[in-house]
Amino acid sequence: MLRIILPTARGTMRLEDGMRNWISSRSLNVSTSQWAKSMPSRPKPPNEDEFTEAFLKGSGPGGQKINKTSSAVQLKHIPTGIVLKVQATRSRTQNRKIARQMLADRVEELEKGKESRVAVVGEAKRMKKARAVKKSKKKYRLLDEAKAKAAQEADEPSAH
Repeated sequence: MLRIILPTARGTMRLEDGMRNWISSRSLNVSTSQWAKSMPSRPKPPNEDEFTEAFLKGSGPGGQKINKTSSAVQLKHIPTGIVLKVQATRSRTQNRKIARQMLADRVEELEKGKESRVAVVGEAKRMKKARAVKKSKKKYRLLDEAKAKAAQEADEPSAH
């Protein structure tokens, strides 16, 4: 039996005895840009002894269930004094996970400054927004110029 595996732009192609079978593969995605700036890795949550954790009763929308159960999580990072209260979901375990990741992000931002993941992602979003605003302004400026030119051309023949 003859088996040949070839990498292609869409994944891999396997040839078996003249039969062609396409196999999609995420690991061999050639379309990703090799020049793209890689994001810093996500920070690891701090050690258990570096913060205190408390479970509080929630508030806000969600009905009586939110107000009766202690599903909101409050974390206090002892070395920096950062206090977070998270009530993103009705689940205590999901809120704990979200709160720990947010605390890790905040601590990393304090330590690394502009090189932290949060700062890099924020800068990328800011630049994307600025490009969109610039493109929109250019589009409407060109439309206004075209309207002005059309109005000017319409006025000229009637003046003669």
